[in-house]
Amino acid sequence: MPYQVLLLDNVDPSCATVFKERGIETTTPGKLSDSELKETIGKYDAVVLRSGTTITKELLDHAKNLKVIGRAGVGVDNIDIPAATAKGVLVMNTPDGNTISTAEHTCGMILALSRNIPEAVSRVKNNGWDRKSFMGTEVHGKKLGIVGLGKIGSEVALRMKAFGMEVFAYDPFTTKEHAGSINVELLELDELLATCDYLTVHTPLTEKTKGMVSLENADKIKEGIRLVNCARGGIYKEDDLLPLIEKGVVTGVALDVYTSEPPTPELYEVLKNPAIICTPHLGASTEEAQEKVAVQIAEQISDALESKNYKGSLNGKSISLLTNKEVQPYVELAEKLGKVTGQIMPDNTNSFSFEYTGDCSKYADVLTDGILKGMLSQFVDESVNLINARHFAEERGMNIRETTSSNDKMYKDLVTIQLSDEAPYKKISAAVFGPNDYRIVEIDGYGIELRLEGDILMYQNQDKPGMLAAVASALSERDINIGALSLGRAGKGTNAITAVIIDKQLSQQEINLIHDLDGVKNVKYISLS
Repeated sequence: MPYQVLLLDNVDPSCATVFKERGIETTTPGKLSDSELKETIGKYDAVVLRSGTTITKELLDHAKNLKVIGRAGVGVDNIDIPAATAKGVLVMNTPDGNTISTAEHTCGMILALSRNIPEAVSRVKNNGWDRKSFMGTEVHGKKLGIVGLGKIGSEVALRMKAFGMEVFAYDPFTTKEHAGSINVELLELDELLATCDYLTVHTPLTEKTKGMVSLENADKIKEGIRLVNCARGGIYKEDDLLPLIEKGVVTGVALDVYTSEPPTPELYEVLKNPAIICTPHLGASTEEAQEKVAVQIAEQISDALESKNYKGSLNGKSISLLTNKEVQPYVELAEKLGKVTGQIMPDNTNSFSFEYTGDCSKYADVLTDGILKGMLSQFVDESVNLINARHFAEERGMNIRETTSSNDKMYKDLVTIQLSDEAPYKKISAAVFGPNDYRIVEIDGYGIELRLEGDILMYQNQDKPGMLAAVASALSERDINIGALSLGRAGKGTNAITAVIIDKQLSQQEINLIHDLDGVKNVKYISLS
C-alpha cells in the first residue's frame, strides 16, 4: 500500500505533484477543525503544513501511523517537537526555501521605513500631496545591525552593503571567518544595540532572544534606531514599542511577524501609530518561495519515508547518517550491544560510559542513539527508535558519558560499554567482523569472541575441569543444544567467563538450573532472536 500524506494549510499544488511522481498518495482536505484533524490524522504516514495548523501532544496521540511532519517553510513554532520526538516522529523543515524571499522582504522593509513609503502611498491615494511630511533618510552610510548571521541574515547583509550601509552583526554561533567573508564585523549584543542606526533580527524566538529590545534595555540602545523584524514575533517587546517611540529611543518600526497572528485588538491599536509599518507575515509569500518550499518538503518527506535521506530533519540528526553505508554496520553493532547490556545490567542502573575506538568514533552520536535504542526497547512500552531513544533515556535520568579514542587496540573499530563497579559484568566490547557479523570480543578484560545473534547463555565460573561438562549436561537434560561456545579466562585455575549460543529460548526455571550448579555464578540469559 502506498504511503499516505495529508496536505494542510493550502500548501502549493506542486507539493502534491512531487508526491504523485514518487508514488505517494496525498489528501488535500482544506481547512479542518481540531476534532476533524484528530479523527483523520491516524491514517496518514506524513503531514505537510505551514503556519496555519498546530501540532500538539494531544493531536500526536491520535497519529498512530505518523512518521514525518513536514513544515513547508522555516519556522516550527507550531509543532511540539519534544512531543513528536517522544513519539518517534521525524520533524522536518525547509530552511533554504524562503531565504531569498525573506531577505528581500527585510530589505524592502528597511527602505520603506527609511522613506516613509507606506504613509506616503496612503496619503496620495487619499488625494493628498504633502511632501514635507514624508521627508526620509538615506540608508547609504548608515550602520545596520543584524542579529543572527545565518542564511537570511547573510543575504540581507550582502544586499544592504550594496546600498552603501556599514553592516555589523551579533551571532555567538558564527565564525569570524564567515563574517569576514561578507565584510561584516561581529560585535557583542550590547555594543550592537549602542552602535547601529538600523537593527534587523533573523533568529528564533527563545528565552534569550525574547524581548531583546524593550524598555528594560532602552538605555543600551542608540537613540533614533529603526527596528525591523521579519523573523519571529516577540523578539521586540510589542507592549513597549509605543513608549520607546514616544521617548525618542526608536524612530520607526517595521514588523512582518507578531506574537499572535493575526494580531490581538490591543496590538492592532499599537500598529496604527504612523511610526510603525506592518505587513501580514509576508516574508515567505512569493510565488517562487511557496513553490520552492512545497517541492523541497515533498522531496524530503519522500526520501525519509523511503529511508534514502533525512535532509532537513530537526529532531533526528543521528538518523541522517543511516543512509551512509559506512556507518550502517556500526549502528547495527551498537543496537545489538545495547540489547545485550540491557539484559545483563543490574536493575536501576543509571550511569553508563560509551567508548568508541577507531573510525567508528566519527559516528559517536548516532552510535549512542543505537545503544540506547537497543537497551530501552525492551523496557519502554512505546516504540523506541533512533530519534526518541535519548528522550526516553533523559526521561529516566540515565547519565551517559561518551568518549572517543584513537585506534591503539587489537581491533580496528571497537564499541565499549562501561557499567558501574557494582555490576557483575562491568565492561563489554564488541566489533564488526564483516557483513552481518557482529561479535563481543572482550568482557571485563577477558578475551572472548561471541557472535551477537540468537539466544546466549553467559556466566562466570571457576576455571577447573568439568565446569563446561556440567553446564552442557544440564542443558542436554532439557534437550537444549549448544550451537557455539566462547571461553575467556585470566589464567589456569582462576576465574573464567563462558558464553554459549543455544538453539532455543530459556525459561526462568531452566536458567535457575544453571545458576544452581556448583562453581557457576552471575548467570545471564540474553535473547537476540
